[in-house]
Amino acid sequence: MDPVKPSALTSHVRTFLLSPAYCGGKRARLLMSGSASFDLARRLQQPEGVPIGEAFAFISGLYFRGKLAYACAFTTSAFVITPSRGLLPLDAPVTLDLLAEFAAVQVDPTNTRYRQPLQRTVAQLATASSGDFVLLGSIATDKYVEVLLAYLGDRLYFPETFVGRGDMSRGGVMLRAARCGEELLYVRIANAVRRGARPPKLPMLR
Repeated sequence: MDPVKPSALTSHVRTFLLSPAYCGGKRARLLMSGSASFDLARRLQQPEGVPIGEAFAFISGLYFRGKLAYACAFTTSAFVITPSRGLLPLDAPVTLDLLAEFAAVQVDPTNTRYRQPLQRTVAQLATASSGDFVLLGSIATDKYVEVLLAYLGDRLYFPETFVGRGDMSRGGVMLRAARCGEELLYVRIANAVRRGARPPKLPMLR
């Protein structure tokens, strides 16, 4: 299927769906450490928490920073897929306890703690919005795609350049697109080629 320009989608205010950061890794443990003294960790320990986008950008590094920058540049409607709470708005507050919950739940479509909240919130969003959706995440696995397709069908797209790229490469592509203000071309996920040869390495960001 040929990629489409963003303007060809049915809604100019399309919704982006960002895949989650892995909350069981080294950077997540550092952020959740009670002895951490840097600003984000101190704010996370407060009752009001911190925006999920900010927390996941620290945990995931370049990959989520790219997703966050891209979403902020090209839409006003963005949600993060979470391990146990389904979809949350990009600015939804997360606390230390909630990040610990995320770390304890495996992102696997056979895991009901992950799948059921995602099904519920995607179904609600599909009903509430008449526009299209763009997945900013891995399209080579069924961690997210299977559930999203079941409710969004032909309204679900992904950036065509993601095929064959790893996490860091996708993050770099999105950072570059956000910086230059040029939105990527999208392809419907349904029946799309989701795996391919690895593209050439991106030039260094300056």
